[in-house]
Amino acid sequence: MDRMASSMKQVPNPLPKVLSRRGVGAGMEAAERESFERTQTVSVNKAINTQEVAVKEKHARTCILGTHHEKGAQTFWSVVNRLPLSSNAMLCWKFCHVFHKLLRDGHPNVLKDSLRYKSELSDMSRMWGHLSEGYGQLCSIYLKLLKTRMEYHTKNPRFPGNLQMSDRQLDEAGESDVNNFFQLTVEMFDYLECELNLFQTVFNSLDMSRSVSVTTAGQCRLAPLIQVILDCSHLYDYTVKLLFKLHSCLPADTLQGHRDRFMEQFTKLKDLFQRSSNLQYFKRLIQIPQLPENPPNFLRASALSEHVSPVVVIPAEVASPDSEPVLEKDDLMDMGASQQSLQSSFDNKFDDIFGSSWSSDPFNFNNQNGVNKDEKDHLIERLYREISGLTGQLDSMKIESQRDVLQLKGRVSELEAELAEQQHLGRQATDDCEFLRTELDELKRQREDTEKAQRSLTEIERKAQANEQRYSKLKEKYSELVQNHADLLRKNAEVTKQVSVARQAQVDLEREKKELEDSFARTQEQQDVLENLKHELASSRQELQVLHSSLETSAQSEAKWLTRIAELEKEQGSLVTAAAQRETEFSALREQLESTRIELARAQESMCQQVKDQRKILLAGSRKAAERAIQEALSQLEEPALISCAGSTDHLLSKVKAVSGCLGQLEKSRSRYLACPEEISELLHSVTLLAHLTSDTIIQGSATSLRAPPEPADSLTEACRQYGRETLAYLSSLEEEEAMEKADSTAMRSCLSKIEAIGQELLPRGLDIKQEELGDLVDKEMAATSAAIEAATARIEEILSKSRAGDTGVKLEVNERILGSCTSLMQAIKVLVVASKDLQKEIVESGRGTASPKEFYAKNSRWTEGLISASKAVGWGATIMVDAADLVVQGKGKFEELMVCSHEIAASTAQLVAASKVKANKGSLNLTQLQQASRGVNQATAAVVASTTSGKSQIEETDSMDFSSMTLTQIKRQEMDSQVRVLELENDLQKERQKLGELRKKHYELAGVAEGWEEGTEASPPATQEAIPGKE
Repeated sequence: MDRMASSMKQVPNPLPKVLSRRGVGAGMEAAERESFERTQTVSVNKAINTQEVAVKEKHARTCILGTHHEKGAQTFWSVVNRLPLSSNAMLCWKFCHVFHKLLRDGHPNVLKDSLRYKSELSDMSRMWGHLSEGYGQLCSIYLKLLKTRMEYHTKNPRFPGNLQMSDRQLDEAGESDVNNFFQLTVEMFDYLECELNLFQTVFNSLDMSRSVSVTTAGQCRLAPLIQVILDCSHLYDYTVKLLFKLHSCLPADTLQGHRDRFMEQFTKLKDLFQRSSNLQYFKRLIQIPQLPENPPNFLRASALSEHVSPVVVIPAEVASPDSEPVLEKDDLMDMGASQQSLQSSFDNKFDDIFGSSWSSDPFNFNNQNGVNKDEKDHLIERLYREISGLTGQLDSMKIESQRDVLQLKGRVSELEAELAEQQHLGRQATDDCEFLRTELDELKRQREDTEKAQRSLTEIERKAQANEQRYSKLKEKYSELVQNHADLLRKNAEVTKQVSVARQAQVDLEREKKELEDSFARTQEQQDVLENLKHELASSRQELQVLHSSLETSAQSEAKWLTRIAELEKEQGSLVTAAAQRETEFSALREQLESTRIELARAQESMCQQVKDQRKILLAGSRKAAERAIQEALSQLEEPALISCAGSTDHLLSKVKAVSGCLGQLEKSRSRYLACPEEISELLHSVTLLAHLTSDTIIQGSATSLRAPPEPADSLTEACRQYGRETLAYLSSLEEEEAMEKADSTAMRSCLSKIEAIGQELLPRGLDIKQEELGDLVDKEMAATSAAIEAATARIEEILSKSRAGDTGVKLEVNERILGSCTSLMQAIKVLVVASKDLQKEIVESGRGTASPKEFYAKNSRWTEGLISASKAVGWGATIMVDAADLVVQGKGKFEELMVCSHEIAASTAQLVAASKVKANKGSLNLTQLQQASRGVNQATAAVVASTTSGKSQIEETDSMDFSSMTLTQIKRQEMDSQVRVLELENDLQKERQKLGELRKKHYELAGVAEGWEEGTEASPPATQEAIPGKE
């Protein structure tokens, strides 16, 4: 799923469609799961009920198909764990029947899912074993059988639940090792012994003098034996084959114990099969095989070929017991052919003895050729006997063929049912395969879309990298061009400077030329002066020629410089043109780079936006799913389906604590998400966890309110509803980031605090005691009980001495008898308390190990609280009985109060015995002494009741009416008043009985809340409550 989620995050476009499709699929799957669980719950509750009728096959079949549907038994155990199996024997018996069917015909994972409850089944078996009447012993033995079956199939996983195996599979189970076959045979003996024990116990519990198999009560007990018969037939067959195999490998003396045990079980099984086949109930449901007259002879190896495997046939259609089996046409033809073959063989034998003429005319006595009449008569009689024998054989063959036909038909129907089941499973597998193929195609499409997006992203990254490389190359080229351009500018500056120097030299030459021309003009004007100076003029001319030559040289150099300047200007123009072209190319590359950067920025922005939208979609989906779960939990607050559920206050407080921790985690993840939106996974996890914990808290609070008083229950329900609303408001604030920043969980925490406060008020009172104080409290209560009994004994002696001093006659006799029986009862209770202390010490020493007694009491707190409650009840009862006895002696009390107090003391001591027996070993000597002391208390209680009843009758005899002075009218008037009084007392008696029933019911509920009976199975209040009516 994580891989799928990651691939979904990488696909931008198909994401909403995929999420919506997955959401619809999950909703349909949840609805289908809810419908399946509802159907299974109804079927289990209908199959396992308190009515004393057999389990209906259709309900059991629905449970079996349910295990194949969910490939396990989780739903079955979740429903069964809510049933009071430890307090109702009928529920436990029917549970064993249904569970036996699931182990036989259910999914193979039923055994794996049921192993965790094996210890609970063992405890329940020991508990029901204490009851000797009704279904108690039956439930105990059935639970032992189921435990043995689970252990056997756990050790031998090759054996299927229905025990149907071929000979090859049986050999493979032993792995061709004689030691394995030896051990396997012993385990099969143990398994078969448990089956036969249940078989025998059920028959012993039935009254065979009446037709119990046609009554609903009898059918309720006989129905599970069908599964037992099926198991026993297979186990018997496998045991015989294994014993023959062992005798072929081991000496006969070594297997003497195996043979003795087999003979014992063979005798029992044959007798039980014979008795079962005579019952009308089994005749229409199952065809029970008959075992051979004599057991197999294992010392003779060839006897294995004579062994016939017993086959149990369950007809496809149930026919009436009196109806004859209807034969098919083919069967009639086969039987006719067999009859003809028998007749032909008989005719041939007749011809061999008497000849063909005799066979053709048997009454022609003239052709007998001297055979006398006596021999004929003997032959005729012998032939008649053979005919009668052959007729009997023919009848037996007919019956055998009919039985074979019925067996084959039953086998065909069984195979057809298995074929239909396999076809159904095949269709389910095909549907699952199609669904998985559809999901696989969808995942392939998602994967292809993801790969396309990945390839496009890789292409964009590759283009961006290439553009970056081109940009770096262009940047280097541009820097090179800039450098060249700078060099050319420097060269151009130097050439320009040289040209300016040359021009300045030319200007100087022209100025000198002008000066020479001016001087030459002045020389012509002054020819007179110059004539004198001709010599100077000649020299000046020479100088002038020299100057002209220098001027020409300067002109030539100037022309050269001009040519050089033109060449440089031309080169500068070409360089400028190249620089302009480079600049144009650089600007084009720069524009292309900018466009690439813009495209890359847009792609990154779109990717970021898509990721952000995906985060919003995921958060919105999680939030909507959480709101839907909370709304469903709120809608279930008023549903009647929760009326049958009972919640635990401890469980509710643990849920509230978990929700508080989840709120803190949600606040931290919300802060991290606001700081860094990429960290959304923790926020999604916190939202989902909050939704589940909130729905669990609301449902648990509603279930807890069903067992609470009205006012706290209404407050708790309203607090749960308000908490659900506040949670929905908080989740709605997570829709936008602005609202998420302002989201506050203070209201939710206040609702949780209110729920926690109500839960603390609803906690059982027994839990208010610290566990480390339980050990001291047990000792204190036992000591207080002993002190109360001693004080009651001393007070009875004091009352007796006062009565002897002040009373005489019948009243003194009655008082002495009553107080004496009360003293005996106190002494018996004292002995019971001492025995209970000894047994308690033995339990603590054997069960605490290296721990201290206080740690043992703290570990077994429920059991300890049961002891404390029982001790308090005994001490309180003793005090109340002494007060009642005092009032009776004084003539102010009633004899009935004393009898009720004695009954109450007997019930309290029975509660103390039951609480002590829960953890005691079965063979404990102290437990035996405690039971003897309990019987002594019962006898003393009976003595108190008897003495009180006799004393009451003696007192009433002394107060008899005097009719000597009454007239007929007065007697009639008194008779009418007595009738009126009788009617009034009967009406008051009926009302008081109803009031007593209500008081007992309320007392039982309050005691259950105080002791936490619905949370554990350590105490045994149902046994105590059953003991009280028994005493009354």
